Amino acid sequence: MSDTGTPPKDYKDSVNLPKTEFPMKGNLAQLEPKMLGWWAEKGIWAKILERRAAAEPFVLTDGPPYANGHIHAGHALNKILKDIVVKYRNLAGRRCDYIPGWDTHGLPIEQAVEKRLKDKKIDKRTLDRDAFLEQCRAYATEFIDIQRTEFKRLGVLGDWEHPYRTLDFSYEAQEIRELATFARRGMLYRRKKPVYFCVTDQTALAEAEVEYEDHSSPSVYVAFPAGPEVAEKVPKLKGKNVSFVIWTTTPWTLPANLAIAMNGEYEYVFYTLGERVICVAKDLLPKVLAEVKADELAVKSAKLPGGEEVAAASLVDPERIVAYARGEELEGCTYRHVFYERQGKILLGEHVTLDAGTGLVHTAPGHGQEDYEVGLKYGLDIYNPVRLDGRYDESVGPLLTGKKVFEANPLVIELLAEKGVLLNDKSDKVEHSYPHCWRCHNPVILSATFQWFIPLDKPVQGDTSYRQQVLNEVDRVQWVPSWGHSRIRGMLETRPDWCISRQRTWGVPIPIAYCEGCDESVISAELMEKVADAVEKEGAGVWYRTPVKEFLPAGYTCQKCGKAEFRRETDILDVWFDSACAFSAVSERRQRVPADLFLEGSDQHRGWFHSSILVAVGTRNMSPYKTCLTHGFVVDGKGEKMSKSLGNTVAPEKLIQQYGAEVLRLWVASSDYRNDVRLSDQIMKGLSEGYRKIRNTIRYALSNLYDFEPERDAVPADKLLPLDTWARGRLAEVVARVRKAYDAYEFHLVYATVVDFCAGDLSAVYFDILKDRLYTSKATGHARRSAQTVLHEVSTVLLQLLAPVMSFTSEEAWQYLPGKKAESVYLTDFPEPAVKPDAALSERYEKLFAVRGAVQGLLEAARRDKMIGASLEARVVLSASGKALEFLKTNAAELPGLFIVSQVELADAAGEKAQALNVAQALGEDVKAEVLTAKGEKCPRCWTYSEKVASGAPVCEKCQEALS
Repeated sequence: MSDTGTPPKDYKDSVNLPKTEFPMKGNLAQLEPKMLGWWAEKGIWAKILERRAAAEPFVLTDGPPYANGHIHAGHALNKILKDIVVKYRNLAGRRCDYIPGWDTHGLPIEQAVEKRLKDKKIDKRTLDRDAFLEQCRAYATEFIDIQRTEFKRLGVLGDWEHPYRTLDFSYEAQEIRELATFARRGMLYRRKKPVYFCVTDQTALAEAEVEYEDHSSPSVYVAFPAGPEVAEKVPKLKGKNVSFVIWTTTPWTLPANLAIAMNGEYEYVFYTLGERVICVAKDLLPKVLAEVKADELAVKSAKLPGGEEVAAASLVDPERIVAYARGEELEGCTYRHVFYERQGKILLGEHVTLDAGTGLVHTAPGHGQEDYEVGLKYGLDIYNPVRLDGRYDESVGPLLTGKKVFEANPLVIELLAEKGVLLNDKSDKVEHSYPHCWRCHNPVILSATFQWFIPLDKPVQGDTSYRQQVLNEVDRVQWVPSWGHSRIRGMLETRPDWCISRQRTWGVPIPIAYCEGCDESVISAELMEKVADAVEKEGAGVWYRTPVKEFLPAGYTCQKCGKAEFRRETDILDVWFDSACAFSAVSERRQRVPADLFLEGSDQHRGWFHSSILVAVGTRNMSPYKTCLTHGFVVDGKGEKMSKSLGNTVAPEKLIQQYGAEVLRLWVASSDYRNDVRLSDQIMKGLSEGYRKIRNTIRYALSNLYDFEPERDAVPADKLLPLDTWARGRLAEVVARVRKAYDAYEFHLVYATVVDFCAGDLSAVYFDILKDRLYTSKATGHARRSAQTVLHEVSTVLLQLLAPVMSFTSEEAWQYLPGKKAESVYLTDFPEPAVKPDAALSERYEKLFAVRGAVQGLLEAARRDKMIGASLEARVVLSASGKALEFLKTNAAELPGLFIVSQVELADAAGEKAQALNVAQALGEDVKAEVLTAKGEKCPRCWTYSEKVASGAPVCEKCQEALS
């Protein structure tokens, strides 16, 4: 029957037309808040956990978002991915208690509070520490409430009433207890050591807080005058004015120069350049000459007569080479600092390479990691003349004192030029990748300050170092995608010791005391445990309010000098240490460790994944997670990074108002999150269309179940009609594929599989063929009940398959399913494949659908040629031979329904206008078909053409049977 019109009035009430109260339109902006209210009213989350009380736990530890500002598209991607996992695992039989969390300490909140105080004309300095900390706590709590509402609006279920917050007293206390374990294991030390330091925010930075951006820096070649030892080691240099040449892009570090490093294995050349002899690596001499003002030979833009550039090697004049020496021969030679009365030495270091520069490395132990390490080896002072505010102290002389380091670059270059030691142009620049602060986006420096560290290479189990132990655990973790393993492993293999101290106010204290007499550190696990107990009752501020003596044993005196007066450490713990303790402060107390899954953005390989495994291995000798899953970043429709300055950001709130959170969830599920995920209005419009197709599929199935009671009307599986059995088998294949995709965290395959099933197998084939049987068969007859039985199963299973993704729609539609059912779709079990697909039946219908598809093409052509209107006006004549004819004869009774035509005839010989269907691959031999007009007259009830109606019968044979 065609649904393009209405049956004659006499038969209208006898036709089983579809009807349902499930709306055609989702009206998601109105539906979703009501559904959130219904879930809360019915306590669905609590019932989910209660139902799985005895089940094996599945722990997903929430990587805490920062409690500052509204959520963005990246937050939405992350939280929806987690929600899909949580809902699926609970449906699939595990107990997955999702405990949301928030990261609350650190600089951004401090700065936001300072701005608020300034706006209120309140001077921060008039507040004591407790009052300021309370302001920070209030600010963080405010945005936790805002973000909680926004996350819940996405349809994310979880224990929102009992989240974890790093500002909770219990969390702060547990964090200090973790630190105490490091102290107990002898894994804390304080040292003046170069760390990334943001002079804008005036605090040390973690590796994860440094981003690399393109930057333009000065490029200077500097000649340091050599001491007399060089002539003693290389006699040919006697009487020569020798200089060691270095290259640097940070001229501001030259005041802190204490040494020059060479590689002992390299060969160095002494080359006459004007009135001096310069020393550089032999292999780099041509490049150096091309960069510096090498008198008449080294003209940078020199051209040969033909106009081509001069090759760098052609700048080398062999007659100017004075001598050669290996780096190891020059060790210990002295040189004079270029603008201070200070002597430095030539040292050897394996970090010196031939990748750039001169093969001699300017060494300032206070401003570089390799410089620091070689400085320790040779006993150099870790000299750092830069204060916390990024300005030089008085030790650098009057010209530079008080100047900001980056502003000092031109002053230093000018001074080098005045002294005659600058070998290249003052204006030379180099474009390169340079570290910037991830918060303020300003360039950072490496600066040696006193900080607290956790040593990575300390032996912890026999000869096994802490670093190696961490790497061993990394190898045991499942990384999704697999490249995550090599990425985090590479970072951990090369990272320096973990700097865990920060020079800020809002955070968890480092409970360490200092002797007022000799400045000796009191690193005591017992002191930390005592502080932790106090913090659990009163919060982190108790460390600053309470005299240090109260946390020390009665009568305690300094072990070094015997004094009994102590002061407290005022630095706070790195916020990455804060969030890294989530596994112990939350998962261990309320769930279990290791967690089954950590799921965050790919930047967390150097962030939360990184710090969490460091803490867990350092305190428990184990990884805090079994599986680590990472997703990419949200980018715009062109694949460009989203930023406010470009104006291409998209707020989840706006998308929800326009499309509904359900479509945003479909965006997440349909994306291959392992790569960067594109988001644009066009993408959302496309997904809205996809959503409508899925909704219409569900609605059509429900609309044909209005008179179906499963307990009363369901047909046993062995009594189903063949086409219904086929559809049930296809559903089982879809269930197996979707379940596998959920288990593998390949949610885009879940979406693709369900959409293909809805659009292909159901809408385009099964539903299309089924219409006549559903509408015109006897309402309570076997044929219709067989179809309804499978439609009910399809509806039920589809809603369960989609529930983790299309949360609102699945729950809404669930309430319209007939028969006895669970209160919520989330209080059911995820479906298993109900049957094993019948291979013979599948093959049979694969052949029939191949013929059907080819015939539909001919019918469409006949419709275009105005031969027919609706397909029921057609009669199809098939001609075949051999196995193909035998197959068609066997299935002849089913062909009119499959083709949705009034008659199908089989003929041995093809008519003149018959066309080949090109189905030989499916049937073994080809078939020809011809479309003719149907015989008889149209049945007023089902619109099928019938010769019986033409002979005077009121309805066709099929309808007569249905009406009887």
